[in-house]
Amino acid sequence: MYNLSCYTPSSFILIGIPGLEKFHIWIGIPFCLINSVAIVGNCILLYLIAVDHSLHEPMFFFLSMLAATDLILSTATVPKLLSNLWLGSQEITFSGCLTQMFFLHFSFVVDSAILLAMAFDRYVAICFPLRYTTILTPQVIIKLVVSIVVRSFSVILPDVFLLKRLPFCGTRIIPHTYCEHIGVARLSSADISINIWYGFAVPLMTVISDVIFIAASPSSFILHAVFQLSSQGARQKALSTCGSHVCVILMFYTPAFFSILAHRFGHNVPRNVLILFANLYVAIPSALNPVVYGAKTQQIQDKFILLFSLNKTQRVRRATEGEI
Repeated sequence: MYNLSCYTPSSFILIGIPGLEKFHIWIGIPFCLINSVAIVGNCILLYLIAVDHSLHEPMFFFLSMLAATDLILSTATVPKLLSNLWLGSQEITFSGCLTQMFFLHFSFVVDSAILLAMAFDRYVAICFPLRYTTILTPQVIIKLVVSIVVRSFSVILPDVFLLKRLPFCGTRIIPHTYCEHIGVARLSSADISINIWYGFAVPLMTVISDVIFIAASPSSFILHAVFQLSSQGARQKALSTCGSHVCVILMFYTPAFFSILAHRFGHNVPRNVLILFANLYVAIPSALNPVVYGAKTQQIQDKFILLFSLNKTQRVRRATEGEI
C-alpha cells in the first residue's frame, strides 16, 4: 500500500528543453515575441468586435470566442515556459500542474469545436445567404456556445481525477516545459492503462470527429455551391469569404497532428525537437489567427484602420489644445 505522500506530491520539476540548456535564454526570445503578438492581436480583435455593432454577427461572435480561447491557450503555457527558460523557475505545484494541464487540453478542444462552428457558419452564409439570419439566430448561437463549452469541459475534467488518483512515489521530473496528461501520468508508479486509453479516446471523440465533420459536411457543400455559381466574380468572392477560415484550420490541425504522430511514432526524433515543436504548435496559431483574419477580412481591416486613425486624430487634437 502506498503512503499518503505518494498520493499528494507537493510539486513537479519542469526541466525545460533537455540538451539545449545553454540556449534557453535565446530560445525564450522568439516565444516572448510570439506570445506578445498573440496577446496584442487577440485583444485588439476582441475590442473591435465588442465596440463595433456592425461586427455583431455570428461569424465575428465565433471569431471573438476563438480569440478568447487562444488567449487562454497561450497564457496557460508560454509564461511558465519563459520563467523556466529565463529565470530557471522549474518547479510547479501539483495543483498548478493540474490546472495548467486542464486549461491546455480544454482550450485545444474548444478551439477545435469553434472551428467546426465557424465552418457551419460559412456553409450557411454561402449555401443559404437569404436565410442566414433566420437559421443562425441568437438562440441557436447560444445553444452552440453552451454545447461547445459543456462538451469540452466534460471530456477534459476526467483527466484531472485520473491523475489525482495516481500515486507518485518515484521521480517528479517532467522532461517538458508544461504539464500534459500523459506526460504527468507516466511519472506514476501505478498502472496508467486507463489514462492512456482515455487520452487516446478524447481526441477521437472531439478533434478527429470535428475534422471529419469539417471535411465531409460543410466543406463539400460549400465547394459544390461555389462552383454552381455562374459568375466568375461571384465564385471568387464566395471563396474569399472562407479563405481565412481555411488558413486557420490548416494552421491549427496540421502542426497538432504532426506533433501527436511524432510523439507516438517518431521514436528516432530527438526529444528536444519534439518539445520545441510542441511549444510552437501551442503558441504560433494563437499569434497568427488574428493576423490571418485581419489580413483577409475587409471589415476587420476597415475597423482596425479607423481605430488607429481616430487615436491619431485625438492625439493631434490634444496636442493642439495643449499648445493653445
